[in-house]
Amino acid sequence: MDAAATPARIGTMALYRRLLGFSKAYWPIALVALAGMLMEAAAAGAFTWLMQPLIDGTFVNHDTRVVRWLPAVIVAIFVLRGIATFTADVAMARIGRGVVRDMRDRLIEKSLRMPSGWFDREAPAAQISRLTYNTEQLAYAAAEAVKIVLTDALTILFLLGVMLHNSVKLTVTMFFMVPLIALIVGTVGKRYRRINTTLQDAFAQFSHRAEQALAGQEAIKIYGAQPVERARIAELAQRNYRLNLKVIATQAMSSSLVQLLAACALAAIVYVAGREAVRDGMTAGSFMALVSAMMAMLPSLKKITNVQSMIQRGIAASESVFAVLDAEAERDDGQTRIERARGELQFEDVTFAYAGGKGWALDGVRFRVAPGTTTAIVGRSGSGKSTLAKLLPRFYEPGSGRILLDGVALADYRLADLRRQIAVVSQNVVLFDDSIAANIAFGELAGASRDAVEAAARAANALEFIEKLPQGFDTRIGDRGVLLSGGQRQRIAIARAILKNAPILILDEATSALDTESERLIQEALDRILAERTAIVIAHRLSTIEHADQVVVLDAGRVVETGTHAELIARDGAYARLHRLQFRDSEDAG
Repeated sequence: MDAAATPARIGTMALYRRLLGFSKAYWPIALVALAGMLMEAAAAGAFTWLMQPLIDGTFVNHDTRVVRWLPAVIVAIFVLRGIATFTADVAMARIGRGVVRDMRDRLIEKSLRMPSGWFDREAPAAQISRLTYNTEQLAYAAAEAVKIVLTDALTILFLLGVMLHNSVKLTVTMFFMVPLIALIVGTVGKRYRRINTTLQDAFAQFSHRAEQALAGQEAIKIYGAQPVERARIAELAQRNYRLNLKVIATQAMSSSLVQLLAACALAAIVYVAGREAVRDGMTAGSFMALVSAMMAMLPSLKKITNVQSMIQRGIAASESVFAVLDAEAERDDGQTRIERARGELQFEDVTFAYAGGKGWALDGVRFRVAPGTTTAIVGRSGSGKSTLAKLLPRFYEPGSGRILLDGVALADYRLADLRRQIAVVSQNVVLFDDSIAANIAFGELAGASRDAVEAAARAANALEFIEKLPQGFDTRIGDRGVLLSGGQRQRIAIARAILKNAPILILDEATSALDTESERLIQEALDRILAERTAIVIAHRLSTIEHADQVVVLDAGRVVETGTHAELIARDGAYARLHRLQFRDSEDAG
């Protein structure tokens, strides 16, 4: 299913209603906020209503009683308004931050259940932008914007009540501008949504390019690419700058138009009020109360117009968020439970193609792996070796054919149960900015004892360097283990696999790109954990798999040869050619 296609079919109001649905869990807090907004709006109306007794009672009739009670009432109104504003602001902020927290939690949970193919299409910067910037926009749309709309709409209603109380005719005169304001709000809203959707895409592109530049700073330096990269990033920054200016310009234009319409309405009121005062005897106090209410209404009208930007930005952000929440996660409908597999694997005519790729990555792959044996997968780059290994934990699903574990199709197992049977050690070791102990006892292994962690490290030949670190097992290793060497990181990964004690082990180029001493230590550790396990070994160096029970040779996604090392050398086919080529390269290098 194409995740991005779903929101495109959803209208603006449907998206916004769905977004507001995330606030339902906070309804008790929303009631408190609503009470505060009602009190805040009522205080604004009460203050403008006081203009009539203030003008007529003091300046016109010189009534000393009004002078005695009016100041205390004004202070009381503003005390109540301050309490109401504080209550509404804090309550809506709690709702907004709660929505952001909940949305981020759902996004992380869903993202971690997405198939690997989704991560192939989604740049990490775009995912981070969605998780940080986009979700932040939802807080404004789901809470701050709602507060503005409700508070100012209620304020306008109370002020209209004051105006109607003082003169129905003048209030009705003002209403000629309402359709025009509605037209402006509708037009501006559509423009906001279009610009903000583009703006979020532009921000994601900027983040992606900047992340690539910072991660690849060494290559950029050595090849003198700083001016090129700076120019590319500056171009994206300029695009963000222009789009933000468009948002601001649209907001400023809409505000100016609304204020112009309000000024026209005020001019009409002054004209009609003058005639009414002469003919019907309208008092100065009533006129001032009406005009004060009218003037107090202008900021509320301006806020309601400008809040369109906030709402449309939130709606545009919700499209990308809901695209992930609605996307199809990894299929996990298997019912078969498994505690510990024997480790028999059977590939039956397995085919696989990457989305957007040309041709088959795997084409009719068929072979068997006996329990407790080691099978080496070899072949030229791009022959499908790593792809085949990624099908076992179901990071990807075969296009056709099937893979059996102990006679049961992988798709029939519960996904978590299946993955508990498999440990992976690859060339690209995944470590986290945490202690060495936490990186070994990772995930479901977190409850392992310190003795078990140390035993795993000893078996992985990692104890000798861990003990030399400042805090030993409690030493933090930095982002992606940057404070360790390549060989040390690899041994931590092996220790993790040893601690997991899974019946199936996948070694994907585990000793490539290492120096001779590191490779020797790691090979010794691997030899220990290969015993009594089913192992799939993907090796670039053929010398490391000469003792494998079975060698499967892939070429262009097809199995072209199967046998032991000795059998394949004697056959003098594809494997023998690869072996001679690598042996000659080694001699040339020597």
